[in-house]
Amino acid sequence: MSLAQSMLAEFETQAPITRRFLERLPADKLTWKPHPKSMSAGQLALHLAQVPGGVIQLAKHDVAPAPKFGEPPQPASLQEVLESFDQSVTTVKSTLSQFDDAAMQQSWGFEQDGKLLFTMPRAQLLRDIMLNHWYQHRGQFGVYLRLLDVKVPASYGPSADESPAFVQQKQSA
Repeated sequence: MSLAQSMLAEFETQAPITRRFLERLPADKLTWKPHPKSMSAGQLALHLAQVPGGVIQLAKHDVAPAPKFGEPPQPASLQEVLESFDQSVTTVKSTLSQFDDAAMQQSWGFEQDGKLLFTMPRAQLLRDIMLNHWYQHRGQFGVYLRLLDVKVPASYGPSADESPAFVQQKQSA
Protein backbone atom coordinates (compact mmCIF):
# COMPACT_ATOMS: atom_id res chain seq x y z
CA MET A 1 0.00 0.00 0.00
CA SER A 2 1.41 3.40 -0.95
CA LEU A 3 1.81 6.25 1.54
CA ALA A 4 -1.08 8.14 -0.05
CA GLN A 5 -3.34 5.08 -0.01
CA SER A 6 -2.53 4.52 3.65
CA MET A 7 -3.32 8.14 4.55
CA LEU A 8 -6.49 8.02 2.47
CA ALA A 9 -7.66 4.87 4.29
CA GLU A 10 -7.05 6.62 7.62
CA PHE A 11 -8.81 9.76 6.42
CA GLU A 12 -11.84 7.77 5.22
CA THR A 13 -12.10 6.18 8.68
CA GLN A 14 -11.76 9.51 10.52
CA ALA A 15 -13.97 11.72 8.32
CA PRO A 16 -17.31 10.24 9.51
CA ILE A 17 -16.17 10.58 13.13
CA THR A 18 -15.33 14.24 12.57
CA ARG A 19 -18.69 14.79 10.88
CA ARG A 20 -20.47 13.41 13.97
CA PHE A 21 -18.64 15.99 16.09
CA LEU A 22 -19.65 18.82 13.75
CA GLU A 23 -23.28 17.69 13.52
CA ARG A 24 -23.64 17.96 17.29
CA LEU A 25 -22.90 21.67 17.46
CA PRO A 26 -26.16 23.39 18.38
CA ALA A 27 -27.03 25.84 15.60
CA ASP A 28 -27.73 28.56 18.17
CA LYS A 29 -24.21 28.28 19.66
CA LEU A 30 -22.12 29.24 16.64
CA THR A 31 -20.90 32.45 18.28
CA TRP A 32 -20.33 30.94 21.73
CA LYS A 33 -16.76 31.15 23.09
CA PRO A 34 -15.36 29.32 26.12
CA HIS A 35 -12.94 32.21 26.70
CA PRO A 36 -12.45 35.67 25.14
CA LYS A 37 -9.17 34.54 23.51
CA SER A 38 -10.78 31.43 22.01
CA MET A 39 -12.31 30.97 18.60
CA SER A 40 -16.08 30.81 18.63
CA ALA A 41 -17.63 27.36 18.33
CA GLY A 42 -18.61 28.20 14.76
CA GLN A 43 -15.14 29.43 13.83
CA LEU A 44 -13.56 26.28 15.24
CA ALA A 45 -16.14 24.07 13.53
CA LEU A 46 -15.52 25.76 10.18
CA HIS A 47 -11.76 25.43 10.63
CA LEU A 48 -12.20 21.73 11.46
CA ALA A 49 -14.36 21.36 8.36
CA GLN A 50 -11.91 23.11 6.01
CA VAL A 51 -8.48 21.93 7.19
CA PRO A 52 -8.19 18.69 5.19
CA GLY A 53 -9.35 20.18 1.88
CA GLY A 54 -7.27 23.30 2.33
CA VAL A 55 -4.11 21.41 3.17
CA ILE A 56 -4.47 18.95 0.29
CA GLN A 57 -4.86 21.94 -2.06
CA LEU A 58 -1.57 23.33 -0.75
CA ALA A 59 0.09 19.93 -1.16
CA LYS A 60 -0.62 19.96 -4.89
CA HIS A 61 2.12 22.58 -5.28
CA ASP A 62 5.82 22.16 -4.51
CA VAL A 63 5.88 25.60 -2.88
CA ALA A 64 2.86 27.43 -1.49
CA PRO A 65 2.41 30.88 -0.01
CA ALA A 66 2.55 30.92 3.78
CA PRO A 67 -0.87 31.45 5.34
CA LYS A 68 -1.82 34.83 6.68
CA PHE A 69 -3.22 34.16 10.12
CA GLY A 70 -5.96 36.47 11.29
CA GLU A 71 -9.49 36.34 12.57
CA PRO A 72 -11.02 33.06 11.38
CA PRO A 73 -14.28 33.41 9.43
CA GLN A 74 -17.54 33.05 11.34
CA PRO A 75 -20.01 30.73 9.58
CA ALA A 76 -23.58 31.93 9.17
CA SER A 77 -25.08 28.49 9.84
CA LEU A 78 -24.32 24.93 10.82
CA GLN A 79 -25.33 23.99 7.27
CA GLU A 80 -22.44 26.12 5.96
CA VAL A 81 -20.04 24.17 8.20
CA LEU A 82 -21.38 20.79 7.07
CA GLU A 83 -21.32 21.75 3.39
CA SER A 84 -17.72 22.98 3.79
CA PHE A 85 -16.83 19.69 5.45
CA ASP A 86 -18.43 17.62 2.69
CA GLN A 87 -16.53 19.63 0.04
CA SER A 88 -13.29 19.21 1.99
CA VAL A 89 -13.78 15.43 2.17
CA THR A 90 -14.50 15.25 -1.55
CA THR A 91 -11.37 17.28 -2.32
CA VAL A 92 -9.14 15.05 -0.19
CA LYS A 93 -10.55 11.85 -1.69
CA SER A 94 -10.10 13.05 -5.26
CA THR A 95 -6.64 14.58 -4.76
CA LEU A 96 -4.75 12.38 -2.29
CA SER A 97 -5.07 9.31 -4.48
CA GLN A 98 -3.16 11.15 -7.24
CA PHE A 99 0.11 11.17 -5.24
CA ASP A 100 2.49 8.26 -5.71
CA ASP A 101 5.27 7.48 -3.23
CA ALA A 102 7.78 9.58 -5.16
CA ALA A 103 5.49 12.63 -4.96
CA MET A 104 4.92 12.00 -1.24
CA GLN A 105 8.68 12.05 -0.62
CA GLN A 106 9.29 15.22 -2.68
CA SER A 107 10.18 18.41 -0.90
CA TRP A 108 7.32 20.80 -0.21
CA GLY A 109 7.61 24.30 1.25
CA PHE A 110 6.06 27.55 2.37
CA GLU A 111 7.31 30.86 0.99
CA GLN A 112 6.65 34.46 1.90
CA ASP A 113 7.61 37.48 -0.17
CA GLY A 114 9.55 35.20 -2.53
CA LYS A 115 11.63 33.75 0.33
CA LEU A 116 11.42 30.05 1.15
CA LEU A 117 10.56 29.79 4.86
CA PHE A 118 10.92 26.03 5.29
CA THR A 119 10.60 22.72 3.51
CA MET A 120 9.56 19.20 4.43
CA PRO A 121 8.55 16.07 2.57
CA ARG A 122 4.99 16.31 1.22
CA ALA A 123 4.05 13.22 3.28
CA GLN A 124 5.09 15.06 6.45
CA LEU A 125 2.91 18.04 5.53
CA LEU A 126 -0.06 15.74 5.06
CA ARG A 127 0.61 13.78 8.25
CA ASP A 128 1.38 16.78 10.47
CA ILE A 129 -1.11 19.34 9.20
CA MET A 130 -3.85 17.58 7.28
CA LEU A 131 -4.24 14.77 9.81
CA ASN A 132 -2.55 15.50 13.17
CA HIS A 133 -3.55 19.17 13.19
CA TRP A 134 -7.09 18.10 12.27
CA TYR A 135 -7.23 15.59 15.12
CA GLN A 136 -5.93 18.17 17.58
CA HIS A 137 -8.74 20.55 16.64
CA ARG A 138 -11.30 17.74 16.82
CA GLY A 139 -10.20 17.13 20.42
CA GLN A 140 -10.47 20.85 21.12
CA PHE A 141 -13.95 20.84 19.59
CA GLY A 142 -14.92 17.93 21.86
CA VAL A 143 -14.11 20.16 24.84
CA TYR A 144 -16.37 22.86 23.38
CA LEU A 145 -19.18 20.31 23.07
CA ARG A 146 -18.66 19.18 26.67
CA LEU A 147 -18.76 22.77 27.93
CA LEU A 148 -21.99 23.28 25.96
CA ASP A 149 -23.41 20.16 27.68
CA VAL A 150 -23.66 18.34 24.35
CA LYS A 151 -22.96 14.61 24.15
CA VAL A 152 -19.42 14.09 22.89
CA PRO A 153 -19.07 11.40 20.20
CA ALA A 154 -16.74 8.48 20.67
CA SER A 155 -13.63 8.69 18.52
CA TYR A 156 -10.73 6.27 19.10
CA GLY A 157 -12.43 4.83 22.15
CA PRO A 158 -15.44 5.65 24.28
CA SER A 159 -16.34 9.15 25.37
CA ALA A 160 -18.19 9.71 28.63
CA ASP A 161 -21.37 9.69 26.52
CA GLU A 162 -21.07 6.81 24.06
CA SER A 163 -19.18 3.71 23.03
CA PRO A 164 -17.22 3.53 19.80
CA ALA A 165 -19.06 2.36 16.70
CA PHE A 166 -17.52 -1.13 16.74
CA VAL A 167 -18.85 -1.72 20.29
CA GLN A 168 -22.29 -0.34 19.36
CA GLN A 169 -22.45 -2.69 16.37
CA LYS A 170 -21.51 -5.70 18.54
CA GLN A 171 -24.18 -4.81 21.12
CA SER A 172 -26.92 -4.50 18.48
CA ALA A 173 -26.01 -7.83 16.82
